[in-house]
Amino acid sequence: MRTRTKVVLIACILIAVLLLILLHRHLPFEDQWPRKKIVEEEVPRPLIGLLPQLPHLACFFNGSRAAVYWETYRDIWRYGDNLEEVLCALVDSAQSSVDVAVQEINLPTLAEALQESHQRGVVVRIILENKYSRIPSELSKADVRRLSEYARRKYYEFVHLADLDGNGEISLEEAAQRDALHILKQTRIPIIDDTADGSKGSGTMHHKFLVVDRRIVVCGSVNFTMSGVHGDFANPLTRGNTNHLLVFESPALARMFEEEFEIMWGDGPGGLEDSRFGKQKPHRRPRTVTVDGCPITVQFSPASAKIPYEHTSNGLIVRTIRRARRSVDLAQFVFSAQEIVDAIWAAHRECPDLQLRGIFDMSFATRYYSETLDMWQMALKERGKFETSSETGARNRPWSTSPGRLGLAILPEGDKMHHKFAVIDSMIVITGSHNWSSAANTNNDEALLIIESGDIAAHFLREMDRLSASIHIGPTKKLLQRVKERGGIFPPKR
Repeated sequence: MRTRTKVVLIACILIAVLLLILLHRHLPFEDQWPRKKIVEEEVPRPLIGLLPQLPHLACFFNGSRAAVYWETYRDIWRYGDNLEEVLCALVDSAQSSVDVAVQEINLPTLAEALQESHQRGVVVRIILENKYSRIPSELSKADVRRLSEYARRKYYEFVHLADLDGNGEISLEEAAQRDALHILKQTRIPIIDDTADGSKGSGTMHHKFLVVDRRIVVCGSVNFTMSGVHGDFANPLTRGNTNHLLVFESPALARMFEEEFEIMWGDGPGGLEDSRFGKQKPHRRPRTVTVDGCPITVQFSPASAKIPYEHTSNGLIVRTIRRARRSVDLAQFVFSAQEIVDAIWAAHRECPDLQLRGIFDMSFATRYYSETLDMWQMALKERGKFETSSETGARNRPWSTSPGRLGLAILPEGDKMHHKFAVIDSMIVITGSHNWSSAANTNNDEALLIIESGDIAAHFLREMDRLSASIHIGPTKKLLQRVKERGGIFPPKR
């Protein structure tokens, strides 16, 4: 009888725990993650040694195990390079100018650094994507209700960051400390977005670069945001979307990025609507400069349909992949360009011993247009049809085998595998803001860089090693079920 009573008691406890979990998931997002103040925490030590940086070319990763830092927003020690600190140090070093072109910025400390530079006479200019140019602390309750679900979640994440007294409202004092756009606009730093050309906005102003004193360029995969750099403020378990920053000291490279900035800036705020974004920009072929003996090739997107595919950014990626003889390592957020996955398959067929690794973001890799499916020997129908390339008409081509280690990044819930890089033969790095998609190629404002350096490749391969140590290899059960329900191929027809 006592045994039966214990079993019933344990069952009741388990049911109560389950109900609490279910209740937690159904709470409004802003209430799901109560704040926790960590009073004492042991300082972690780096797990691996630092790799050498070149004199005028350095790279940083927010998931690096060779560095640790104290994150002041959530009061936690964590592994990684502090990308915000890198940005702030460069802004603080500015003597004459800081030009920023980034999809989104919400880092308060970075905003304060830009504010201070502006106040000491440095010319600061900022270009944003129009969807992220509204000051969040100025949104009314009616404005918030009209937001999309995704935008509303981002707004509540901001509220957690900025509501310092916890009363559910953002005062002017709180906005002055935690609302990055409020800080920038109160300082009267000139800001435009991609509606400055008189349109409703380009495809996406997706750039992520900063130019200091016309000689230092910062670029990579990272948006200047909490989730892009540190992690969600409301979720202490996140460590930020996996991202990297590259810092170049090169007046020649800076001139390329300044040219791109000036095309988009035009006359700036209050001037003529002569800014040019998206397809309105002139087409420019790849250009190459040398930094520390390393050739750096840059191409900006988008390209109109009139431009031959081989002269576009995606065409440059295809040509670079065709050079592969020993290995191809991929870390991709969005990979939906049929022509690029075909080039990887062709490289494998030409060199059967080619070593292939791929790490992909779980939220995008399982969509019907994802080329990760091709690599898994799969195809998924959407509305009864297989995907075809919107640029060249290339048809979906599932591979006949799945060589290499190809899988989904396993990250803390809320973080994304946001890299957009590849390493070819442990020597050539393909990187930038440019996702491997037709949208990036034909609609968005993007930068693509090809860096030929074994030293730089070593940093990116270390990041590959870190991410590939814990991945889900091959398709998920949920994806296989979708193939059965919607129609598709798995395994491919022989």
